[in-house]
Amino acid sequence: MPILMYHSIATSPNDATRELSVAPEAFAEQMALIGDLGLTPVNTADLAARWRSGKPLPGRPVLITFDDGYEGVHRHALPVLAKHGFAATLFVSTGWLRGPYDTGGGLDAMLDWNQVRELAGADVEIGGHSHTHPQLDQIPDDTLRSELILCKEIISDELGTVPSSFAYPYGYSSRRVRETVRETGYAQALAVSNGLARRRQGPYALTRLTVRRSTGIEEFQRLVEGRAIARTFATDRALTKGYAVVRRARQVRRKAIRSRV
Repeated sequence: MPILMYHSIATSPNDATRELSVAPEAFAEQMALIGDLGLTPVNTADLAARWRSGKPLPGRPVLITFDDGYEGVHRHALPVLAKHGFAATLFVSTGWLRGPYDTGGGLDAMLDWNQVRELAGADVEIGGHSHTHPQLDQIPDDTLRSELILCKEIISDELGTVPSSFAYPYGYSSRRVRETVRETGYAQALAVSNGLARRRQGPYALTRLTVRRSTGIEEFQRLVEGRAIARTFATDRALTKGYAVVRRARQVRRKAIRSRV
């Protein structure tokens, strides 16, 4: 099934978020197409619960997810989701949101906690996305646990409900990261990888499809229908493989340095 990954929904995004932003008009057109095609949006927790229990999914399911916590999700996406009655999941980096925990790391206009509460009250599941949005597989164990636990505790305190879903910042994870996500109480987690999500991926490595500002409506239809995905993301995958080699080398170097200290 397709799990769509959005970030900013903005008319005039800044340079830091432009590539991964989507214009409000394009988002509205994409949601209308989902309705026209007869797809059924579900949230992440519902998908995972159904796959765990063996309960059937609704016909032609799709997940609509947003990462980071940009203000445009409330301003532009929420009215469209509400119009169609669509469920969605928002993964927030708690240290990027405006309010008492703000670390100043947000890349553009970010949500505040009142807006997050309004989203949660409108059938948008709120999941974790770490506290400061680091590359989780590149940080030591104690920092990793702190990022996961602090994010979970802040969401629980602000919303009164414990988040059960998580999305890896930048899509990066490792066995160590996935095990720590499970140990800290998240029931499922999403990566990127730009492919269809399948039950055999397991609950802590569900694959998503990136929606960009350059994603036209015909390409979007191919994504939600699961067609020509490998060709669509061929360049992304080649770049990802190359960068993975660099990141593994960095990890080995860091481990060697720590072992000498």
